[in-house]
Amino acid sequence: VLLFEIAMSIVIQLDVMLALRKVKSKDLAAAIGITEANLSLLKQGKVKGLRLATLDAICEYLNCQPGDLLIRVPEGEPAV
Repeated sequence: VLLFEIAMSIVIQLDVMLALRKVKSKDLAAAIGITEANLSLLKQGKVKGLRLATLDAICEYLNCQPGDLLIRVPEGEPAV
């Protein structure tokens, strides 16, 4: 059974970039100065906001662009 959550139109794909870069969550959390718990919430999309400084630090550490981490899903479509 596949479950979809249609909560917000911006989806964070941090887990995808971590896998592509072969980086562990705990290493990223330590490098950018946030807790592993907060990083986990971010990866799960359970946050309502994201500081630009945090996004910048993530992008710098992972050598990526914000668009590599954030996608917009049109309203009514499942966030897969």
